[in-house]
Amino acid sequence: MATALQAADLVSALQGPGPFTVFAPTDSAFATLPAGTLDALLQDPQALADILLYHVVDGQFFAGDLIGVTAATTLQGQAVSVDLRSGVRIDDASVITADILTRNGVIHVIDRVLLPN
Repeated sequence: MATALQAADLVSALQGPGPFTVFAPTDSAFATLPAGTLDALLQDPQALADILLYHVVDGQFFAGDLIGVTAATTLQGQAVSVDLRSGVRIDDASVITADILTRNGVIHVIDRVLLPN
């Protein structure tokens, strides 16, 4: 995720005052993308930025704050679905580590890369 944020020139934006909620895919989540996808995205900063911003929501939302929430609008502009019926799911990704507090928000680690429509 850090490499992708640097390639998309989003590091400084996400270090701003926030607060932000970031759904951060694991390295293994990036590794499950189809062959060549990550390399292609690293060569296309705008497409990469769109995907990464789809992982960020304006505001700080801990897992408990998501009760009753069914969708959240991302900084990319589209909404991710939120489902708490069986753990915490964001679109088709499961939150595997929740509520990592940062200086300007919270991170939830997810097991898949989220792709906007």
